[in-house]
Amino acid sequence: MNLLDPQGPVAAANSTILVDSVFIMLVIVVPTIVAILAFAFWFRASNTKARYQPDFVYSGRVEMVVWSIPALTVILLGGVAWIGSHQLDPAAPVPGTGSPVRIQAVSLDWKWLFIYPDQRIATVNTLTVPAGAELNFQLTSSSVMNTFFIPQLGSMIYTMNGMVTKLHLRADNEGKLQGLSAHFSGDGFPDMMFDVNVISPLAFPDWVASIAKTDAVLNEESYKKLMQQGIEKSKPAYRLDDPRLFDLIATQHIPPGPGPELISDAGRPHSGGHDAR
Repeated sequence: MNLLDPQGPVAAANSTILVDSVFIMLVIVVPTIVAILAFAFWFRASNTKARYQPDFVYSGRVEMVVWSIPALTVILLGGVAWIGSHQLDPAAPVPGTGSPVRIQAVSLDWKWLFIYPDQRIATVNTLTVPAGAELNFQLTSSSVMNTFFIPQLGSMIYTMNGMVTKLHLRADNEGKLQGLSAHFSGDGFPDMMFDVNVISPLAFPDWVASIAKTDAVLNEESYKKLMQQGIEKSKPAYRLDDPRLFDLIATQHIPPGPGPELISDAGRPHSGGHDAR
């Protein structure tokens, strides 16, 4: 999950913004550190050449330097953030090769469900995509707010129950990446990670066909079992019975889950206090 090893155009742009911001800040930090050491050395007690001016109060030139350099730094950082945030709008399409792949992601307690409505399949804790294709994500949550993040593809984005967020990404190179939840959501949060398999566009139809042959079926009934709080160690795959399942979740036609509950004594009060939830 190396942020400085991007595997797609969005992550590459994010990495550039990060590096540029660090260098802009170093323009202030490095001279400041050098100036501190230089002042300490020059105005040491044994240096008779240093001028002692106890009545010094104001200097226009010093004021200009003290205020202008930080102001320019803030303007540069703000410009980089402003331009980058508009260029990397999560809802903006990211052109790719071949047909775009539509993926509907649902954050559960504590697992990820990925629905491929056009292929009529679904997977849990495993996201498989073709290299070079435009990836069109729709994201929602089954209970509490969460965050979807694939560091090497970019654009961390929230998932919230009752609403749908959009995200466009592209993976340029074949390989295995890692995705995660970047928002604390209860005891099982550390295990709320998923594999991202980037495969050849020619191999993607074969993978879809293999999943479509599975006996497990994802429908409203099986989804309600899946959404129960728990950590999914396996990575099950399903045939999608109803391509409207995501819409039923997002519109709360299927009632949201109760949210995380304490499954250990670690978070319980021990002094007679009440649970703030």
